Amino acid sequence: LYLFLKNLIGFYPQNLKLYDLAFLHKSASIVDSRGNFVNNERLEFLGDAILSAVIADFLYNRFPKEDEGFLTKTRSKLVNRTFLTKLTYDMGLNVFIDSNTTKNIDNSHIYGDALEALIGAIYLDKDYKAAKYFVTKKILSKFVNLTEIEQNDSNFKSRLIEWSQKNKKELEFDTTEEFNEKTKQPKFTTVVKIDSRKVGYGTGASKKEAHQ
Repeated sequence: LYLFLKNLIGFYPQNLKLYDLAFLHKSASIVDSRGNFVNNERLEFLGDAILSAVIADFLYNRFPKEDEGFLTKTRSKLVNRTFLTKLTYDMGLNVFIDSNTTKNIDNSHIYGDALEALIGAIYLDKDYKAAKYFVTKKILSKFVNLTEIEQNDSNFKSRLIEWSQKNKKELEFDTTEEFNEKTKQPKFTTVVKIDSRKVGYGTGASKKEAHQ
């Protein structure tokens, strides 16, 4: 893992425990000396914020003539879990994920979460500058086609909202949540209504995913 990371991120990790933790899903949590369950969720939280800031900075300078709406939409495409999961496969990080979940891992966000946790680990191990370098030079420059990202509008909820407003239709998203005792994971189901008529539904591991 450490040699792989050295080639991927451009430097040899110093605090190896951080990187081990970055790939430890909560289903495979370990107990520390204080009796606490530890996994990559805290690193994921940190990495998510850093990734969003770095990409915002990158897009702001890359597209000086675009408005806030374009920048926001483009950033959302680059930080959504499905896209991050694809990146994890492209980068070869997926083989290092430590998980004991019975959930279908290929349809979950475990890989994308681990990528965010890795960014959080780099930030703590080095600094913000190193995390920014990794995101811009090692991810965006090598694995992301910005032209393709611009042309691909995968925010289906936004497109439906725009359509309903244009056509003066009443749009509703009714979401319910269930908890699967077997997988220990929540499942969200969203029913879409147009003028009070059910027209479709979606399921996902989060409300946002179910809406899409």
